[in-house]
Amino acid sequence: MRHRINPFWLVYLIFIFLPIGAIFTILAAVLTIIFSFTGDYCWCYIPAKIWARVLCYLAFVEVEVKGQENYLPHKSYIFVANHASVYDVFVIYGWLNSRFKWIMKNSLRKIPLVGFACHKAGHVFIDRSNPIKARQSIKNAEEKLKNGASLVIFPEGHRSNNGKVGNFKRGAFKIAEDLKLPVVPITIKGSFEVLPINSYYIEPHKISVIIHSVISFDNVNDENIDEFIQKTREIIVNNDI
Repeated sequence: MRHRINPFWLVYLIFIFLPIGAIFTILAAVLTIIFSFTGDYCWCYIPAKIWARVLCYLAFVEVEVKGQENYLPHKSYIFVANHASVYDVFVIYGWLNSRFKWIMKNSLRKIPLVGFACHKAGHVFIDRSNPIKARQSIKNAEEKLKNGASLVIFPEGHRSNNGKVGNFKRGAFKIAEDLKLPVVPITIKGSFEVLPINSYYIEPHKISVIIHSVISFDNVNDENIDEFIQKTREIIVNNDI
């Protein structure tokens, strides 16, 4: 249940958070586009990381991360996380020490400036309404995972309506199967309390990010992939490191 709206906090959100947040969003997008022309994609991660942290700090959101030692920053993985809020994007951008690409809905490409910046940064857009184009996007992703880049996926496919972890879609794990990459489950707790779906009122709250141990995908096939999916979901739901 949401708390009552604090009028002083609402004034802060409207006159301080929104203007500063908009400025940093534009700056981050422009710098990402500029850095992409250098040919060194390492530079493209810096504006997004700073932008994400600023949006957390401005909202007085404390972020606690556990399990950074469970993965190697320069190795390729499929990071799989639950999704309850847009702030999930911010904490992963800001605190995941990996050069990664998002698997994004194709509709996000249409966001002015930001969509183009994501494209220039090499993120992977998938048109779920067109299986042929979706498959081609996955093939293109293979080229983008060279030199230790990873993928980040929200396997629920959308934000949770109640903060609870929903069912995981098979498609996200088929990507791991196609690319033969190990999976790293990530539990995000507290983001729903900051900003749930269908709300614009941000509330300060602690977000905990738990990065679990790597799960090998070597022995996964069409016969046991559903079991693997359920295992991954249980790790995220139980959130024990």
